[in-house]
Amino acid sequence: MTQTAIAGTIPESAGSDRPGRPDRPTRPTRPAAKPHGQWKVDGTEPLNANEVWKQEDGGLSCRTRIETVYAKQGFDSISSDDLHGRFRWWGLYTQRRQGIDGGKTATLEPRELEDRYFMLRVRIDGGALSTEQLRVIGGISTEFARGSADLTDRQNIQLHWIEIENMPEIWRRLESVGLSTTEACGDVPRVILGSPVAGIAKDEVIDPSELISELSARFIGDPDFANLPRKYKTAITGHPSQDVVHEINDFALVGVVHPELGPGYDLWVGGALSTYPRLAERLGAFVAAEIAADAWVGVTSIFRDYGYRRMRNKARLKFLLADWGTEKFRQILEDEYLGYKLPDGPAAPKPTTPGDHIGIHEQKDGNFFVGAAPTVGRLSGETLTALADTLEAHGSFRLRTTPHQKIVILDVPGDRVEFLVTELEKLGLSARPSLFRRSTIACTGIEFCKLAIVNTKDTAATAIAEMERRLADLTDSGELTQPIALHINGCPNSCARIQTADIGLKGMMLPTPDGDPTPGFQVHLGGGLAAVDRAEAGLGRTIRGLKVTVAQLPDYVERVVRAYVAGRSGDESFAQWALLADESVLQ
Repeated sequence: MTQTAIAGTIPESAGSDRPGRPDRPTRPTRPAAKPHGQWKVDGTEPLNANEVWKQEDGGLSCRTRIETVYAKQGFDSISSDDLHGRFRWWGLYTQRRQGIDGGKTATLEPRELEDRYFMLRVRIDGGALSTEQLRVIGGISTEFARGSADLTDRQNIQLHWIEIENMPEIWRRLESVGLSTTEACGDVPRVILGSPVAGIAKDEVIDPSELISELSARFIGDPDFANLPRKYKTAITGHPSQDVVHEINDFALVGVVHPELGPGYDLWVGGALSTYPRLAERLGAFVAAEIAADAWVGVTSIFRDYGYRRMRNKARLKFLLADWGTEKFRQILEDEYLGYKLPDGPAAPKPTTPGDHIGIHEQKDGNFFVGAAPTVGRLSGETLTALADTLEAHGSFRLRTTPHQKIVILDVPGDRVEFLVTELEKLGLSARPSLFRRSTIACTGIEFCKLAIVNTKDTAATAIAEMERRLADLTDSGELTQPIALHINGCPNSCARIQTADIGLKGMMLPTPDGDPTPGFQVHLGGGLAAVDRAEAGLGRTIRGLKVTVAQLPDYVERVVRAYVAGRSGDESFAQWALLADESVLQ
């Protein structure tokens, strides 16, 4: 048998010259796989419109134009690439035009949804603020933002109703006290999440304060990292409560004690939620404090050089990690970027204290820190200013924002704690909140966000008030003692982390009997991150057909919480129960 016959092909001499036998059709050649746009693999030629303008003129460049042209000539003078692209590198997004209902979010063009006003995100790395800085933000809110001020679940403060004409003065005031909006948005390293109790907690494993400050000072605004494939999120904690939601960040360090090398960090990469949720993974590597900045540079550089740039919806680090796996990722990090091997390291043990830091806690210096909850992060400029005055009157000059839309006040003398708690309550900040106020977070929602479909802040506030009233019998009797996390998101993008909540709500329009759609939610149940009652993070379950309207939400939450209390086994958490419960019980 000839090789040709073995291969199953026709000899070159065969063909149409053989009577009665036409040429066999040849199998079409498969097209080569499209390039992902990885700089180190495919070269740097832009493969989509965003990559074109980023290379032509980077996002950081538009600050000068804002100050010298747009602030003087007004909104109509702003170029489209700047308005819908580069402005994000300076923390600016156009906000949603008022009066457009959620049913039109998916049918109108973004430019039809936007207003002539901006959301401005003030970057607060590690959540660290002085009362002087807080007072400046409060003043800007009152004077330029119609009093708006929202704490985000990434430790920032967002202002609304900002006009481009006022940006030079706003930047002048922020920068005079060491604050900025640099790379608060965009395809850049976003705000660095840090433990709200860094440097003060009695049980801290390692203090990441210097590391966070170093990363912020050295690399935020650095052109080498100002054009990443998409946004890049960092979280660093040295506290055993694992209080920075590290499992949903691109790069994360969690404090651990190595049996031979002492305190350091466990390295995680590739977490993110949105419409394709993926939890971060441990690389199994121990990172000593002295090389932690190098590790950040290495992972960030991998994302810059190997991240997927062709399709925006596949441009997060999680997609690269999914294709590579942790072993290859670690090898590339060590061989190509660090130049040395990282030692293997242990995982952090399960948290033994809550990571929201609500309540009154003694610091290692004998003073106290006080964690207080507003209602789903909603504050005002007047409140921020009054809070700064209140803290100083009680001997505190430092505070921290948290990844749970809360505030932690530091350095409170013991004899001033209860006086401060009383004054905080007057400002709408509770150090002893109800279980429902403590555990509910909400994104910006349709009030200001162009992507949103439903109102979130008001819906959440109503739900909290209703749960406090309707479920008082369970909390008063002690049958319900642990918070049940209710996360309300205005669209599918999960800014409020719906897949990692006990009850996560994804905004959508729902049909009604009369044919007119109404705002509502798809329900996710049983998700969560590492916590006191959970050793490992996990995504919630969705049940076909389990959707509730905004009006039905309080009824649904009451019903499912009562079903949990009645049906749980022993000390089973809500998430444990919800993941295993029969679907009929969860309806």
